[in-house]
Amino acid sequence: MSDSDAHRSELGEFLKARRAELSPRQAGLPETGTVRRVPGLRREEVAQLAAISTDYYTRLEQGRVPASATVLDALTRALRLDDDQREYLAELAGKDIGRPRRRARQTVQPTLRRLLDELRGVPAIVLGRRMDILAWNSLAAALVTDFGQIPDKQRNYLRLVFADPAMRALYTDWEAVAHTCVALLRREAATYPDDPQLIALVGELSVQDQQFRQWWAAHHVMGRRLGTKTIHHPVVGDLTLDWDTLTCTADPEQQLITWTAEPGTPADDKLRILASWATTHHQKTAPAGQADQPLDPRKDG
Repeated sequence: MSDSDAHRSELGEFLKARRAELSPRQAGLPETGTVRRVPGLRREEVAQLAAISTDYYTRLEQGRVPASATVLDALTRALRLDDDQREYLAELAGKDIGRPRRRARQTVQPTLRRLLDELRGVPAIVLGRRMDILAWNSLAAALVTDFGQIPDKQRNYLRLVFADPAMRALYTDWEAVAHTCVALLRREAATYPDDPQLIALVGELSVQDQQFRQWWAAHHVMGRRLGTKTIHHPVVGDLTLDWDTLTCTADPEQQLITWTAEPGTPADDKLRILASWATTHHQKTAPAGQADQPLDPRKDG
């Protein structure tokens, strides 16, 4: 399948998923009171709202025809898409089909490597394509897990969230964290639908986890931004941290993820305690993610 065919197929599945979630009332259509055989809107209703023929919209969902910018705008309004969904739809409809299938292996940018070395009091990791973990500092290892003990080819944040039982216990709202990760990867899949490693990762998790399979099929998307997470840590207890994303200018496919707390709060105090704990366990800050010795609070007596 060519990139163009893959994009059309994905665009059709995305449209189908979005109309299934939208009720006639939400779309501004009158309630008829009749029993509906399909969830959400019918194809003819979406076509009506977008002022296009039902036949053309059907072919769009089937991946048989491309969509113009005008049609995309109309469908965005008809399906009440948010900014992330609108951008995702546009990417699916306008990708460069000449993009090579395989990309060079990513390595952490030197500037991010140096920044990690300086962030001794802030847990931080560098994520690359497919949410691969490219680098981390010692406090991130103490907060989340000892990434250095994970085989390089398995070192992927999404995989850890779904496959590592300790990660499910770490996040008090694991479902929200996992759902966000799936939506982020789905967003990336629009840019590289034929990435072999991304396809392999999705296939692996789809076989192993029913929730991943369901959420992936739902086609929810979002861009990596910021938020708040509560972590149930085995050493310092519960702490609520703000996470933020900094994109590397030299390589926009690399993001520095940090966890911070408001100064003077209990979470801030606990981060300081955790930093001290990491130091006493002889974990040296490793900008490229290489550690002297294992550091995993979950395995510490």
